Amino acid sequence: MKPFKFKEFTIQQDKTAMKVGTDGVLLGAWCSVADYPDTILDIGAGTGVIALMIAQRSDAMTIDAVEVDENAYEQTVSNFEESDWGDRLYCYNATFAEFADEIAEEEETYDLIVTNPPFYTDDFETEDAARNKARFTSSLSFEELIIGVAKILSENGKFCVVIPFKEEENFINLARGNQLFLNRICRVKGNETSEVKRCLLEFSFNESELQEENLVIEIVRHQYTEDYINLTKDFYLKM
Repeated sequence: MKPFKFKEFTIQQDKTAMKVGTDGVLLGAWCSVADYPDTILDIGAGTGVIALMIAQRSDAMTIDAVEVDENAYEQTVSNFEESDWGDRLYCYNATFAEFADEIAEEEETYDLIVTNPPFYTDDFETEDAARNKARFTSSLSFEELIIGVAKILSENGKFCVVIPFKEEENFINLARGNQLFLNRICRVKGNETSEVKRCLLEFSFNESELQEENLVIEIVRHQYTEDYINLTKDFYLKM
């Protein structure tokens, strides 16, 4: 499996079932670092791509990641170490629930929490156990995710997530039940005529006027829209 080269870092992905994909890159580019978060957490690191993108975009001194799968954890650690920001990046090998409990016990919080969570809620299972663990909600339900985030997000912190469009309403309601309110949403389509496939969501403990946007990725195959180029050009080599 070839490494995935970005402008300022490289992702080795030979050890993990979860490869670099558009969802993670979108989230890493879209989540806001405008409030200068000091402490950042990436849940379910996979290869570490989102944490690395945020390290490139921000000066945060603490960028943590948590990853339950041992191979993905090892891959993330080596990708962190090989980057220019290794001193600011740290990965923990644990379930998110265990990790959140420990952080909450220490009364620590994060100013920005991001995740590209496993989200197949269907009964469909692939043969590959590692990929299943990474892809299926059975290993971390949306509810567990939100409950954990609510415990360790700072008072004015932001929680950003990418989910399938069909889960949008359900996820927003679950978040609201835990005092997390939707502040920004971006609905993503492959091209102008395709259906909305993904949602990028930003929550906080503060209710504010909702900022809504739409993003179309391609005009035609391999010809990207200006919006998508502007969002990702600091990362992708060919943008």
